[in-house]
Amino acid sequence: MSTQDVYALSERATEAQARIQQDFKDIDPVIGVRSNMRASGFPADAMTIDSLATGKRIIFIVHDEQPGNVAYQFGYKDKDPVADFTNVPFDEVTTDEIYQWIKEYLSA
Repeated sequence: MSTQDVYALSERATEAQARIQQDFKDIDPVIGVRSNMRASGFPADAMTIDSLATGKRIIFIVHDEQPGNVAYQFGYKDKDPVADFTNVPFDEVTTDEIYQWIKEYLSA
């Protein structure tokens, strides 16, 4: 995986975000792409989707050493993530899947 993959993932998230904002006025997800892991020497990039209202966060890690996969975790903005991430094929993290995760997790 490369840095380009996290941007492809963020495009999917942006599409899901736009649909969420049309369908649910009370959910306002904020997407962030972070390269600070790479800057610290880890061959990976991260993307987060946050809810300012609930404090919940979905974290995605795109790691160079796991090409074709994305690791994700449901957590909270004010808590460090735990070590247990779920790994799935990159192609399974679709716009529709991200939409469902935002709808189901960030809104509750």
